[in-house]
Amino acid sequence: MKIERRKPLAANVGILSVGLDTYWGQFPGLLDEMNKKTAVLVEKVRSHSVAVRDFGMVDNSQKAYEVLPSLKAADLDVLFIDMVTYATSATFGPVIREMECPVVLVALQPLSAMDYAHGTTFMQLCNDDLCSVPEFTGVAIRMGRPVSEVIIGMLDGDEKADSAIAEWCRIAHVRHDLRKARLGHMGHVLEAMLDMQTDPTAVTASFGCHVVQCEPDEIMSEFVSLEADDPAVQAMSKRILEFFDTPDPVSDPVTTRLTDADLLTASRAAVALERFIAKKKLDGFAYYYEAAAGSEMRKLVTNFIVGNSLLTGAGFPMCGEFDIKTCIAMLIMDRLEIGGSFAEFHPIDFDRDTVLVGHDGPHHLNIADRKPVLRSLKKYHGKPGSGAGVEFNIKTGPITMLSIGVKADGKFKFIVAEGESVAGPIPPTGNTNTHGRFLPDVRTFLNRWCMEGPTHHFALGVGHHAATIAKVARSFGVECVIVSDK
Repeated sequence: MKIERRKPLAANVGILSVGLDTYWGQFPGLLDEMNKKTAVLVEKVRSHSVAVRDFGMVDNSQKAYEVLPSLKAADLDVLFIDMVTYATSATFGPVIREMECPVVLVALQPLSAMDYAHGTTFMQLCNDDLCSVPEFTGVAIRMGRPVSEVIIGMLDGDEKADSAIAEWCRIAHVRHDLRKARLGHMGHVLEAMLDMQTDPTAVTASFGCHVVQCEPDEIMSEFVSLEADDPAVQAMSKRILEFFDTPDPVSDPVTTRLTDADLLTASRAAVALERFIAKKKLDGFAYYYEAAAGSEMRKLVTNFIVGNSLLTGAGFPMCGEFDIKTCIAMLIMDRLEIGGSFAEFHPIDFDRDTVLVGHDGPHHLNIADRKPVLRSLKKYHGKPGSGAGVEFNIKTGPITMLSIGVKADGKFKFIVAEGESVAGPIPPTGNTNTHGRFLPDVRTFLNRWCMEGPTHHFALGVGHHAATIAKVARSFGVECVIVSDK
């Protein structure tokens, strides 16, 4: 069962074509051919859940300056420069100097090769997409504003080029939501977790998003208003039982079969949480709060796990232990459509050359390999409270991890790695786990990962996407290290 997104993916992507006005009078019909090429690119980009703004042809320096106000007002997440034929860099210099979003040069020629026996200057100009690319990239570097990427290929039937365009549309989804996200932050750092401390101003400075300081009482007021017979609570309980299995305990004395009381508490907490985030207009949430032993507040704040897993699967990243950095990492992965579970490393399996990867919640349920499990836990290890816990293994196959650390200068650093989720038994403890295999071997990999200074949490996604995440980092001016298997 797949959880649908709370809101659809969105982004603002611009397309600006460049050419040389001298050609149009020399070669009648050439401009029409150039516009047809741009129309093809527009449709390619539009197919990736983005709003496309076509800024037309800029074919001299004056037009470059004239188009700037519209470009800047469009609040673009990515700008594609369509290199339809040779163009002087004066059509580009003013643009790259002023744009704050990633700028990608696209050089897609119609022909795989010229028909040399019947070649004409007109034919050459129709396929001269590459000609001014080095001129543009050289000027961009000279201005201290290098382009984000160059996509070279054919206009039709080029899987590599189409894949690169799709990748930048996914990055646009990340930038669109992260730049303006309202990330809730409630409670405090779990005592003594020094790596959880995060400066909200630094978050805004690096990514644009705003950290909203929230009070647990705001959720509590929703929680206490919900009785067991409330239609919203009953509907949530029904949804939970349809989505999760509730097996008998296996070997861990901490676990029991899901109790009716724990199901009711999880349902009330999930409904209260959803109403709260709607009122606060949040796009993500990181929290940790203990409250007084035996209080209704403790019951609430320690029982978000089921609700926050449902929310995370729906594209609303929820992050425990007050970890706003990993909340950001989870949002990035979700908008790239690769998952984004809250995770950390657990015991190494030296026999299998793997390490258990998981946490006690929350989890991106859409990357589970089978129906996830709910167990009642008599205690949450390492923190107060008891209640329902989510247990599942993620899909087998390639995986990517993203941890956001903080350097000595206070700036963020992305630490990324790729590995593989492999089949294997997991402990029936009411927590998520999967066997992660990394090259060249688990011991060497973990040593290299730890030495890069990550937060001990990370976002876990499916597929190999380290290169894409590195591009996301560069688009925000954040250092990124990919932990290599070499």
